[in-house]
Amino acid sequence: MNRSALLPLAALACLLCLPALGFAQEKPKDRKTLVLEDRPTVEQDERWVYNDLEKGKAEAAKTGKPLLIVFRCIPCKACSGFDAALLQNATDRLKPLMDQFVCVRIIMANAMDLRQFQFDYDLSFAAFFMNADGTIYGRYGTRSDHTDTERDLSMDSFAKAMEASLDLHKNFPANKSSLTPKRGPEPKVARPEDYPTLAAYKPTLDFDGQVVQSCLHCHQIRDAERIELHKKKQKISEEEFYPWPMPTVAGFSMDARERARVISVTPNSAAAKAGLKPGDDLISLNGQPLVSIADVQHVLHHTPAAGGKVNAVVRRGNVNQNITLTLEAGWRRSSDISWRSSSWEFRRMGLGGIFAIDMTDDERKAAGLDTKQMALLLKHVGEYGQHAIAKNAGFRKGDILINWDGQTTRMTESELLAYAIQRKNPGDRITATVLRAGKRMEFSLRMP
Repeated sequence: MNRSALLPLAALACLLCLPALGFAQEKPKDRKTLVLEDRPTVEQDERWVYNDLEKGKAEAAKTGKPLLIVFRCIPCKACSGFDAALLQNATDRLKPLMDQFVCVRIIMANAMDLRQFQFDYDLSFAAFFMNADGTIYGRYGTRSDHTDTERDLSMDSFAKAMEASLDLHKNFPANKSSLTPKRGPEPKVARPEDYPTLAAYKPTLDFDGQVVQSCLHCHQIRDAERIELHKKKQKISEEEFYPWPMPTVAGFSMDARERARVISVTPNSAAAKAGLKPGDDLISLNGQPLVSIADVQHVLHHTPAAGGKVNAVVRRGNVNQNITLTLEAGWRRSSDISWRSSSWEFRRMGLGGIFAIDMTDDERKAAGLDTKQMALLLKHVGEYGQHAIAKNAGFRKGDILINWDGQTTRMTESELLAYAIQRKNPGDRITATVLRAGKRMEFSLRMP
């Protein structure tokens, strides 16, 4: 897929991040205006270095301050409220903390050093706390939901992440060995532009011309890697298919207002078997000190899908305890990837451009379907290029998918995507059955 094909996809992915209420408000500004207005707003604020990482690193080395580096996709509505609060309405608690950092705002993935900046590329807001020499103290930025894009963020937890990072900075370099794994392993390529589908992007934005079209979105990094694997008919691993798992996949959820506090534990889960309890504060995982939920995800992301052990230090009351979380083979598979912008490439590859959601029990009853069979409502069917394969085969928005390649049991869209990508190959022909106004219709399509 070339660059021109990726741009409409990126725009559609951003559009689908808009909250439903957004359409009832005033007409939104176009994407170019949002980007251009952001620049003077940030440049006029002496706390921020705008889109110039090298300048920020030089300032941090000169002053001895740590770096706060924020990656923000400006046109995306997701996380815009949190971002605006950080830029314009920082609480009294946050301002003195920010004064202790060199704050850098990056609005593009162009020329990003993928050896240094490894994070969940499907986010539209992500932050790094770093030393000037590149040592990472921690990450911030988490998302788990299609609609409530800021459910996992809060100014409280952001402030606590900053405080924890400042503590790590004070103890640096004595603690450097525990921080080294936070960088992550060597990536497949050093820059996004090293992928063939992204090679046309320049290292800087075209502020005087097509600024939006010149911007490389973070999620396109993951798109590009998957496209290369798919073109070569190489298997997309579970690590690649289910990136940056949320703690819920391992059986525990975390308080968005705290640094790394467990708020609930699922009975009989890996977390429950390890002895994790609500109220536990996670201090470290596999020796890495934690400043946020994103740090927890970083450790989980690098735990093999085939299974592995995660050694944790938890504070329970005033006592630290060691526990071991044992993750069995296939532990990632309960991840929900439907909210991810990068899942649009999977929808093209595996479903011919279909976006579907599992119908509720009440919706199934109204349609005369039972609770155990497949019933995926087609919310969108792509209209252009390879995203229009399903449309050209006859699928329509509003159809209810009840059979895909012989699969008829109840599935989430994520589960169907996993089947379509990991069980089928490019060029395979599949048949599917839908209900349209109560009538069964069968279609056949060939995967790109």
